[in-house]
Amino acid sequence: MIYTSAILLSLIGYFVIGHLAGRRVKHLDDYLVAGRNAPTFLILGTLVASYLSTSAFLGETGFAYQGYPFVMLIFAAISTSGCLLGALAFGRYLRRSGALTVPEFFGKRFASKRVQRIAGLTTVLGLGAYLLGVMQGAGIMFEELTGMPYWVGLVLVWLTYTGFILYSGSPGVMLTDTIMFVIFSVAALGGSLYIIHDLGGWHGVVEGLLSQGDKPGIALWHGVLEGEDATFSTPGEALTWGLTLGLVWAAVLAASPWQSSRYLMARNEHVVMRSAMLTAVSLAVFYALMMMTGAAINLYDPTLNGERAMVWAALNVLPAWLGVVILTGVFAAGLSSCSTFLSIIGFSISNDILPANRSEASAMRASRLAVLGAGLAALILALFQPPAVMAVVWFAATLFASSWGPVALMSIWSRRITAAGAGWGLTVGFVGNLILSLMVQAEWIALPTYLHPVLLSTLMALVAIAVASSLTRVSQAERDYRAFLHRTDEHEPSGWAAGSRSIAVFTMLAGVGVGAFLWRQYADTLAGLAGRFGIPESAVTGAYALAVGCGAMLVIAGAVGYRVVRSRHQDARQSSAASA
Repeated sequence: MIYTSAILLSLIGYFVIGHLAGRRVKHLDDYLVAGRNAPTFLILGTLVASYLSTSAFLGETGFAYQGYPFVMLIFAAISTSGCLLGALAFGRYLRRSGALTVPEFFGKRFASKRVQRIAGLTTVLGLGAYLLGVMQGAGIMFEELTGMPYWVGLVLVWLTYTGFILYSGSPGVMLTDTIMFVIFSVAALGGSLYIIHDLGGWHGVVEGLLSQGDKPGIALWHGVLEGEDATFSTPGEALTWGLTLGLVWAAVLAASPWQSSRYLMARNEHVVMRSAMLTAVSLAVFYALMMMTGAAINLYDPTLNGERAMVWAALNVLPAWLGVVILTGVFAAGLSSCSTFLSIIGFSISNDILPANRSEASAMRASRLAVLGAGLAALILALFQPPAVMAVVWFAATLFASSWGPVALMSIWSRRITAAGAGWGLTVGFVGNLILSLMVQAEWIALPTYLHPVLLSTLMALVAIAVASSLTRVSQAERDYRAFLHRTDEHEPSGWAAGSRSIAVFTMLAGVGVGAFLWRQYADTLAGLAGRFGIPESAVTGAYALAVGCGAMLVIAGAVGYRVVRSRHQDARQSSAASA
């Protein structure tokens, strides 16, 4: 009963908060991009909440439970670098454009309504699948916690997030996202620390995982390599998977519509860079704790369904009050992603696909109708499509890595890409990934780990961009707009640069802390137990390399951020002096 009450109260709370935020919505700019005045903390909250959904808490933690916690850390170390890549190489220029949606940015950059519509269509189709996955995750959570039917949870979740999006738009999504971010951050931290402490700390968990025989190798960096349920057969295959999917998700974090569109709401470009660095730190800490926690649940019961392992632990291991916090947090993660995805889908339908409206009032009305229609379609699909949370979410996300990734980065840094190249790149990358992924899922073809469908489709997209751009010419409008994006703001306040440099230093120190923590708590523990359990030297060396790599990625991110902020500030001062 306590879990049912907590979930229902959280739904009511988010609905009320979303509607309170809607009081500030007066214009289309307010509704779509929150007036472009959001501070760092709110952008941080919505970035993390948009990325961490029920897929992370249920699917990815479940993958760690199945035997691969440290492969997931390899994945996370690479993928979180996409936060800073996205901010520095794309996000800050996106914010500079003043567009209302990311597809509109593509339309402006290439002076082409056709490119804008193609980007809008891929947004609707790809995020529609993503929305389906996270809705199903929220429905599973509701059913597990309340005992009510799965469809009841889906309907209540849909009513909640659709209700406040219709009224408040982006301000409601951003505010509720940030509140949800705080709740599930506390939940992840509290739940992880309790479970690890209950099992004797990191030393006790590592020793326990080495002692159990159900999933041999789970405590080693490459995970389980034996048995019919093993995902990988060799350490090299596990490493290739972690690096490959890490790079794919780095592209997702850098350019996907649900991440990059958050920068459109930022107060300025320094907020973009600060929030990106802090997002990388938040995700690194989350994965370091949650993946080990997912593996540790095996010491209570190794026979659970992976995607329900965290829910089981909250109900059966944690104290009731902490179980309520963590399950409400997991539920909040799913709800925040649902609200983000639906808002982007609705905005893209009205702003990028449908004909332009004659007035601001009609544009806002069209956006709300698009949100309602897209939400109803997602609800109907979720009711009849069997749940497969991690599979659906990962499939949908990679569609944007191959289609949006190349076009987004080249739109800023290439002088040769044309409107035709951008349109064909978006189309070929999206459709190629979709076809290859479906063929693999249907077992019509089998691809090695290093030839993931997203890599092949990205290559196809790059070829399409090169060919189409070589057959067409860059227009003067395209040249002028790209030049506009690279202009330096000579009126930038000096205080913003100092604050951004401080965040960069903090990011580097956080990298040192994460690396030292994994070195001491995991690698040293494994080395101390190596002789007793017959652990090969290569596995111990891999553990130390993992600790160094996870910390180094944040150190590099902070250093790059510091350098870019300093360079940008110097350019602004020189430009200001020259104009004077």
